[in-house]
Amino acid sequence: MPSYDFPAPPPTVTPTLLAECDRIARHLAANKGTFAVLDLPGRIELLDQLLARTAAAASEWAALGMAAKGHDPARPESGEEWLGGPVVTLRNLRLLRDALRETAEHGAPQIPNHRFSTRADGRTVVQVFPANLLDKLMYGGFTAEVWMMPGVTPETVSANQAGAYRTPDRVGRVALVLGAGNVSSIPPMDAVYKLFAENQVVLLKMNPVNEYLGPIFRRIFEPLVEKGWFEIVYGAAEVGAFLCAHPSVDTIHITGSDATHDAIVWGAAEVRVERKAAGQKQIDKPISSELGNVTPVVVVPGPWSDAEVRFQAENIATMVANNASFNCNAAKLVVLPAGWEQGPALVAAIKAVLAGLPNRKAYYPGARDRWAAFVAAHPEAEKLSADAEGTVPWTMITGLDPTNVEEMCFAKEPFCAVLHVVELPGKTAVDFLPAAVDFCNNRVWGTLACMMLIHPVTRKDPASEAAFQDALDELRYGGIGVNHWAALNYALVATTWGAYPGHPLEDIQSGREVVHNTYLFDKPEKSVVYGPFTAFPKPAWFVTNRRTHRIAPKMASFEAAPSFWKLPGIVLEAIRG
Repeated sequence: MPSYDFPAPPPTVTPTLLAECDRIARHLAANKGTFAVLDLPGRIELLDQLLARTAAAASEWAALGMAAKGHDPARPESGEEWLGGPVVTLRNLRLLRDALRETAEHGAPQIPNHRFSTRADGRTVVQVFPANLLDKLMYGGFTAEVWMMPGVTPETVSANQAGAYRTPDRVGRVALVLGAGNVSSIPPMDAVYKLFAENQVVLLKMNPVNEYLGPIFRRIFEPLVEKGWFEIVYGAAEVGAFLCAHPSVDTIHITGSDATHDAIVWGAAEVRVERKAAGQKQIDKPISSELGNVTPVVVVPGPWSDAEVRFQAENIATMVANNASFNCNAAKLVVLPAGWEQGPALVAAIKAVLAGLPNRKAYYPGARDRWAAFVAAHPEAEKLSADAEGTVPWTMITGLDPTNVEEMCFAKEPFCAVLHVVELPGKTAVDFLPAAVDFCNNRVWGTLACMMLIHPVTRKDPASEAAFQDALDELRYGGIGVNHWAALNYALVATTWGAYPGHPLEDIQSGREVVHNTYLFDKPEKSVVYGPFTAFPKPAWFVTNRRTHRIAPKMASFEAAPSFWKLPGIVLEAIRG
């Protein structure tokens, strides 16, 4: 079997001794009260410091990610380590700082009246993006909404914002954040949300997969470390289990798998079913979570041109290939209308794009084993690239039976470079969308994110538009991307990121509660991002963009301190992409 010659990864980090974990947890508990009573000006000053320190560390942060994931810094895909790391973190810190400034002056982040709307069923919707002219210029054609839970009206939205500051906890709490190992911005942004949205000091346990970033994160958070409000530890499951049960830890947040979540809450696999049935938790602490998804892409039939098919094929391939497909929101299941004349062309175009991409390093543990399980269960699986050691070939599984209740492609997240395709009845939007929504809601595992691709001409038909709006209403996902990847719900950060609300601990699915959410909504239901059906210049995150590695560092500078003067350089690179 051939192999790829990837760069040497960063050095490993020594696990933290349990005695030191104990000392750190107690130290944070001793200082949680001083953070709990810190005033808003003090918090704003901290966020200013974090913003500056993140900007200073951005190049080193991205470079370490490139080394760990096997990227040549001269190739476009290396820019993903900027986009998924410093870029979104800088944006998060800046918008949260601005939100706290408005909270200090007005009691909550401010929303102009024209950004409120009401759905036909009475749900309140708030447009959170674009917020200003720079947003419009930087991300032309994209808009985003946060939908509120039933009962929240436009008049009561402000009373359902910034709850941690309306009724502050003066005692304080210690949050254990179990960091994700795949996307480098997840651990610091989860920590920031616990600190500044929920008023909790943070003990961050790095995932062994990306523990090499821990020293950089500790340097960024040094102003909080000095006060006893933040610390980092390292290690595997033993360290996590010790801290979850530690008496000084008040709350837990995990980004990972549902299996890890259930091990924390319910214990070992052999007793888990019995304990769930009896409601006997191993650990009874508040726990929030983001646990992945079999992410569907619902393709609405319409009059797609050949150029539009090619664009959307690149779009879907991006949802698969970014970060070697080690994303909780990576496209995993294309839901096509059976009999749609452009369906075969779209599938062929997706295959062609993936086949033209270089293999990625399979840096996340267990990737080849998971891939092999799917391929073994599906002899029709088509390898679109070389099966090389240290990688997972881009693979597509077609011909799935939507009525097969045993189909693993609908129930198990591959977390590797596999894409499935299923066809459902319906040649028109009106016929197809209800079936697609029912299938996604009731047959596909998880509620974190989904995408819906719909042609603008299709939406001009009143009946089709009504079916589309009904689909938005009914889809039970925390993040929906219309015409583009729902990763934008993660990246814009003014939107919420998390599962659709309502999962009990006994059936956790994609998790509970949200992060990011820089408008500090207390009762969000889901977020929806809308984008143009095709876009020029090509979006910087597309895996077919030839200049991502040039654009992304400039985007980091922009997000740290937006300026009209920074736009021309970004636009020039984008046009060349």
